[in-house]
Amino acid sequence: MKPLLIEIGSEEIPARFISRGLALLRGDLVQLLEKSSITYGNISEYSTPRRLAILIDNVAELQNDRTIESLGPPKKSAYDANGNPTKAALGFAKSLNIGVEDLRIINTERGEYVSATVTEIGRPTADVLSESLPKLISSLQLPKSMRWGDSSLKYFRPIQWILALLGSEVIPFALDSIKSGNISYGHRFLSPAALKIDSPSSYSSSLKQNHVYADTDKRKDLISEGIQAIEASADCIVHKDAELLDTVTNLVEYPTAVLGNFDTKFLDLPRELLITVMRTHQKYFSVEDRAGNMKSSFIVISNMNKEVNDTVRRGAERVLRARLEDARFYYTEDQKCSMHDYMEGLKKVTFQEKLGSLYEKTERVCALSSVIAEMINPDLKDKSLRASMLCKADLVTGVVGEFPELQGYMGMIYAGKSGEDKAIASAIYEHYLPRFAGDSLPSGEIGTIVSMSDKFDNIASFFYLGMIPSGSEDPFALRRQAAGILNILQSNDYAVTLNWLIDKSLIKLEPSEPKRAVLADMILQFFNQRLEGILLSQGHSHDVINAALSVTVLNLTDIQKRIQALSALKKEPGFPALLTAAKRVYNILAKVRPGDVKENLLSEPSETELYGVIGKVRADMMTATGFDALFKLEKPVNTFFDSVLVMDKDPHIRENRLALLNTVKELFNSLADFSKVIE
Repeated sequence: MKPLLIEIGSEEIPARFISRGLALLRGDLVQLLEKSSITYGNISEYSTPRRLAILIDNVAELQNDRTIESLGPPKKSAYDANGNPTKAALGFAKSLNIGVEDLRIINTERGEYVSATVTEIGRPTADVLSESLPKLISSLQLPKSMRWGDSSLKYFRPIQWILALLGSEVIPFALDSIKSGNISYGHRFLSPAALKIDSPSSYSSSLKQNHVYADTDKRKDLISEGIQAIEASADCIVHKDAELLDTVTNLVEYPTAVLGNFDTKFLDLPRELLITVMRTHQKYFSVEDRAGNMKSSFIVISNMNKEVNDTVRRGAERVLRARLEDARFYYTEDQKCSMHDYMEGLKKVTFQEKLGSLYEKTERVCALSSVIAEMINPDLKDKSLRASMLCKADLVTGVVGEFPELQGYMGMIYAGKSGEDKAIASAIYEHYLPRFAGDSLPSGEIGTIVSMSDKFDNIASFFYLGMIPSGSEDPFALRRQAAGILNILQSNDYAVTLNWLIDKSLIKLEPSEPKRAVLADMILQFFNQRLEGILLSQGHSHDVINAALSVTVLNLTDIQKRIQALSALKKEPGFPALLTAAKRVYNILAKVRPGDVKENLLSEPSETELYGVIGKVRADMMTATGFDALFKLEKPVNTFFDSVLVMDKDPHIRENRLALLNTVKELFNSLADFSKVIE
């Protein structure tokens, strides 16, 4: 058993690619070992901007011997009428390097076939890896993989070296003009010379001595410790940002946290604008004081030693000042125009080629917000309409053009400065919420109305155009927006249904009622798929969810209550018998459309008994008894089926009995579609 080390050295890989690239390398290497019947032990991962590396302990020096069962041609093709082997049999035997006498006949589902069992003696692991690693490395591709020079090789960035060791021995191979070896490299500036790695076990420590922390978690810990030290010495609090921490960890090999400062005049800029300039463009951590006020300071993570901290600080301050000046310029210029002026600017921005401008989209959102507000809270109709009119205006401002991630936020800031109602300004920001799973929901009702209107319009628009998510493809994030709507509706007991909301979102797009109905059904199924996923994640069973979603949808609160009620019924001892009775009703009504029950045609005792119980159950379900009243149907339904011929020869009696059973079905459907429930 020997340790295996593979390191691919390259020009700097973008931070966002490193984790994915390392996962690809690990997965493909493990797959190679397992496919080759090579046993192995624990796996360690290492990465920096200039390298991806995998260290695997206890790798076997030889493949395990393998017994392989190979299936050849059919017997009738392999042997002639006299039992002599044909070219097919001879060729199959030759391909396995065995004699034709070693072939045998086996029975399969498709008939008799020629078969052979071959024992493959394990080869040295070094030989297997020497043959396989070039193909493995060249297959590691991300969407941004590239070629360079005259090479046909594609990789994330130009490869500079390949280190491949099994124990202390080099695994020899070449990839284009690059030969594997036992050489790595330390820090580009602090330790630029070639570095010989004597064994895989010394890899991490050797790099550390040459100013490279190859362990990602170690670099992250060093950065966090450096930030904490600055917080203590400068009496400040650094804004927690896990995503930024991950990014800067993958930007450096030898991290050092450095505190910098900027002119206090920039503190007049909106808080999120300041943070965004530092975070997005410069990858700096922003800072506030103990009271939560922004400080004119920042933390940059240097890729050098502490001796050059002053130089790093001055350079970072100079670059940040230029970026803040740009932000200040755009912010000042933006305020020279009113929100109404920016609304007019939306006419020149295309939302979608076949759907017109952003201004036209805004008009649809306004119309939808108006009808939703009328249903939810008529007192908020005017403010919801105003917020809808302004919600996209900031998209044509200078700041949002430079910092798109601030859309909504800058709209809120500019609306407030232009005298708009505070609730309207907040709604402009909150209408983008929730932006992702687990994100905050709009806190105000106006923001909730505009958020739903905007998202419903997006979904309806792209379904109208036939741009429907399929498989893993969802370029317009419609699944995420549908989930956002469902989370909003689940958190608010609004007296609106998905059916109604979907229909209203389509009115401005499709004037034809029949075509609109088809689209509405498609969108409802799309929402039901998202809702099913949400409900499954909450621990509800698939059959109960399916049953509840298969009947008329009232609203999400009602769906939740019915799922809980059905789940409770399923736990009752008498539920299996009730379910059997219900399914007898559903089965016989599968292909009929009965009308109203005529009481004068109920002649059999079991008919009249069932009719009477139906009235009692309907009344009980309106009281505290609730859906438990359905248990009263079990015996009279089964008695009815056992004593009456439903499909009577007399068409009037037959139709009346079907109508009676349909009334029973409607009672079951008031909870769920019992035909979809599994016992």
